[in-house]
Amino acid sequence: DLFAQLMREDPSTIKGAETLMLGEMLTLPQNFGNIFLGETFSSYISVHNDSNQVVKDILVKADLQTSSQRLNLSASNTAVAELKPECCIDDVIHHEVKEIGTHILVCAVSYTSQFGEKLYFRKFFKFQVLKPLDVKTKFYNAESDLSSVTDEVFLEAQIQNITTSPMFMEKVSLEPSMMYNVTELNSVTSRDQGESTFGKMSYLQPMDTRQYLYCLKPKTEYAEKAGVIKGVTVIGKLDIVWKTNLGERGRLQTSQLQRM
Repeated sequence: DLFAQLMREDPSTIKGAETLMLGEMLTLPQNFGNIFLGETFSSYISVHNDSNQVVKDILVKADLQTSSQRLNLSASNTAVAELKPECCIDDVIHHEVKEIGTHILVCAVSYTSQFGEKLYFRKFFKFQVLKPLDVKTKFYNAESDLSSVTDEVFLEAQIQNITTSPMFMEKVSLEPSMMYNVTELNSVTSRDQGESTFGKMSYLQPMDTRQYLYCLKPKTEYAEKAGVIKGVTVIGKLDIVWKTNLGERGRLQTSQLQRM
């Protein structure tokens, strides 16, 4: 009751939604803050006619400038015939972020005034794309005695959350290369059911690290060719899927992991 009262009195709470406990999380920030690699950047763009005149041929263009390329994110590239006073043109853009570093959302608007004058303006919104995870890998050869020779390889993947908020780890899997079969060793059998070694709710707190273990065994056709597995071989790649605060999903794949 005390908490509900505080939520009702909090000026940032959405009226009628006090019990959802969302409060200021739904208040839009003045800047984008940080976006993380592998997440989808979404933005709502609204062009509003503040004047008392009707304007014509309005073209709204949204580009995303990264360090290596410029991407057009506009849903439509056709001009709107006219925009009356106090009316607006809305667009929602999405982009899966694949580069780290500075990104600039460039919103350009061109239109014709009621006197036939062609006008144009731009706005820039800058945000940083950061790395969400630090991934380290270690390889171990299976121990064998003289009577049994084994080609099994164990891969330990250390995954650290380097963001400032908890993550829900939805999936961490190893996609093996064509030479290997993989067995995931991240669950324990309890009452004939596989249970994750990290518990039912696998949250990873900021700066926490978690170890995942996989066993790789060469496929029969490759194991028989003794020379094939020797030298540098491609093991496979890790596929990591997570969710943050309000269920936004992120996904990263590592490059192909190799070992001697």
